[in-house]
Amino acid sequence: MILMNIDIKSKLLISAGVITSTAAIWHLACILGGPSWFVFARAPQQVIDSAQQGTLLAPLSTIVVAAAMFACTIFAFSSAGIIRKVPLSTPALITIALLCTLRGLIIIPTLMSVNGIDVWQVVASAIWLYVGICFIIGTLVTYRSGKISQPDNNGFTNN
Repeated sequence: MILMNIDIKSKLLISAGVITSTAAIWHLACILGGPSWFVFARAPQQVIDSAQQGTLLAPLSTIVVAAAMFACTIFAFSSAGIIRKVPLSTPALITIALLCTLRGLIIIPTLMSVNGIDVWQVVASAIWLYVGICFIIGTLVTYRSGKISQPDNNGFTNN
């Protein structure tokens, strides 16, 4: 099997990349699916209202979110070595790791509230926490192996 010869860092980054690209496709599918898909996806009320009214907020914001998720995929696959290296990998990986981890941890206040638990939010948070951890481990292993260059005296890297 091809994945058997890939190191754990690359497997984690590939896993994160597949999840982020799948999430991006899901977001884009909401545009085609219409308002009920935005409701199911727990989109913000303004986006749901936009989808129901046919205004541009829903499709444009969804495209922006999907583009950000596809960018995460590009950085994950680049750092895993399955596509060519892209510029600014180090700050991008760190930012992505932090954002995904924070998105994953957003469930904690919800779990402490007396309101009912939304299973969708628990699952989504668990997935984003996993993705964040994949990016954290992938970034740390890549950095420690020297494949991500360390900053020089002025704080810049050659990535």
